[in-house]
Amino acid sequence: MLAFDLDGTLLDDAKALPPENLRALTEAAERGMHIVPATGRILRGIPEAVRALPFIRYYIVSNGAAVFDTEQDSCLYRGDIPLELALRVYDYLDTLPVLYDCYQDENGWMSRSMYERAAPYFVNEPGILKLVETLRIRVDDLKQTLREHGRPVQKIQLYFLPGDREERRRQLRRIPELFPELDATTSVSNNIELNSVRAGKGRAMLALAERLGVAPEEIMAFGDGTNDSAMLRAAGLGVAMGNSAAEVKAAADEVTDSNNDAGLAKVVLRVLNA
Repeated sequence: MLAFDLDGTLLDDAKALPPENLRALTEAAERGMHIVPATGRILRGIPEAVRALPFIRYYIVSNGAAVFDTEQDSCLYRGDIPLELALRVYDYLDTLPVLYDCYQDENGWMSRSMYERAAPYFVNEPGILKLVETLRIRVDDLKQTLREHGRPVQKIQLYFLPGDREERRRQLRRIPELFPELDATTSVSNNIELNSVRAGKGRAMLALAERLGVAPEEIMAFGDGTNDSAMLRAAGLGVAMGNSAAEVKAAADEVTDSNNDAGLAKVVLRVLNA
């Protein structure tokens, strides 16, 4: 199995799929490997350039909150946040200088008042702002909407202003202390992503691998964010991108070049042709 994050890993900073990476994925598929995106995005948020690849059947989404088999149109694994817990988390987030949203039932949801204030939070992450603008359904009151839906939540995301780095670091420690049912990770410079401890890319990847009869040592995984660290540790070969944070590199077996230099392709082709 070849499992990989998208943003900052398979995709370059312009959110495009480098031709070298496409060639590496194609060759791996031709060699009989399962090609599995493992992303913090929801399924419909995955770029068409990836979803159009005919050899990709399985997707790990929302940081492992769900695993989908698109050929059978079925969900193979779930690790949702219970609604009551999500609402308690939002009550706490209302005390912080953040914006927040969520993924629920493969849709992104955000209060309209927060959406209208989003631009200053993403001056250093224009690609993420575009995703927010494209994928969030705006509602009058997110918490009330979730109560009306009465369904669990896949992932909670909160966003900090660029100058609030210390507060972000503090909340990465504080939120799991307050809510031990949750894992807190990051994928971009200004966010925190909250998932159930029953989710996580590493857990979801191993659950899918077991279903497919793939041993952990037969998995090659790539990532750049702390939401990828467990996946890198769980794989037989875990590879951190050159643009990764130090703690992600420490979780990996090796470090490759950056996402803008097709670092994924270089390792995949080396392993395939060894």
